[in-house]
Amino acid sequence: MTTGFYFDEHCLWHTTGEHALIMPVGGYVQPPSAGGHAESPESKRRFKNLLDVSGLTARLKVQSAEPATRADLERVHTTQYLDTFKATSDAGGGNAGIYSPFGVGSYEIAALSAGLAKAAVADVFTGKIQNAYALSRPPGHHCLPEQSMGFCLLSNIPVAIESARASHGLGRVVVLDWDVHHGNGTQAVYYGRDDTLTISIHQESCFPPGQGATGETGEGRGQGANLNIPLLPGVGHDSYLDAMSLLVLPSIKAFAPDMIVVASGLDANAFDPLARMQASSETFREMMRQVMALAEEICGGRVAVVHEGGYAEVVVPFCGLAIVEELSGHRTDVIDPFAELVSSQQPAEDMIAFQKERLLRQRADMKLAGPD
Repeated sequence: MTTGFYFDEHCLWHTTGEHALIMPVGGYVQPPSAGGHAESPESKRRFKNLLDVSGLTARLKVQSAEPATRADLERVHTTQYLDTFKATSDAGGGNAGIYSPFGVGSYEIAALSAGLAKAAVADVFTGKIQNAYALSRPPGHHCLPEQSMGFCLLSNIPVAIESARASHGLGRVVVLDWDVHHGNGTQAVYYGRDDTLTISIHQESCFPPGQGATGETGEGRGQGANLNIPLLPGVGHDSYLDAMSLLVLPSIKAFAPDMIVVASGLDANAFDPLARMQASSETFREMMRQVMALAEEICGGRVAVVHEGGYAEVVVPFCGLAIVEELSGHRTDVIDPFAELVSSQQPAEDMIAFQKERLLRQRADMKLAGPD
């Protein structure tokens, strides 16, 4: 099995300016003594470093990629947004949307981030590699066609998918987003289309506020091709696996895609500062294992994973390593030092049961068949 890993140091040089967590410094927001904006390069850099020191990098096909072209971007984004983003980036940076600051040169870095996703999707679909992980930064799943949002400057995954459709004839695709925040940008791109099933498992009422409800199921030709699975704050490993077995896997199988693309936010981990969930590296490992098993059954094992959020910089690398271990079929000697603690902090059984009942009601409303 050949697993591609798409990475470029330039993506870690995107800057969000002087912020404390998510707020610009000034007024009553004191400059930080360390760190800064939540979307810093450190969680991604530490992820890549852990792959290196564990020996796993040597078993991957590591490569960079060409930036996404203007034509690639225009398949998803409006001309006005791209022009505004480019001009603001050239002028020294700013903000072209909501909670999405950037610095000089971020337009080009964002195009490179989308290019990593583009190459990963194309190379998997055309059979150059079996599966792939793109360590894209800045992330993409909140970005709308007409504006940036939530640290996301370009819609990396839709740009990649639409490029593969234009150049390689890619057909039906599932985008499974397990970032802890709702994948509203990807949903917006495909909400009226029936060639892409978008699935978002996220913390209920986290970000963006008021979005990601179960009733958002698509419109027009896309009716039924959008699945939101909001989980209660604080649920953990078992609830994520319940969501997979009861809703995600049956929906993917029924859709019968040619390829599965995972929006791999790692911010559902128990230590993340921007969410309140209790997932561990083993949660991500098991979800990845299940996706790969289903992909082998229905679409020739074609899976591309694209990095999204995750802001606990010491914990994210262990979650990412677990995913890449599953993709590559090679288990390293690394033991997640946080796993035992997170396991001991899982929610009470009655909370897990309550969440499962919600999932069962949603499945009944969708008239899905039960898991195999």
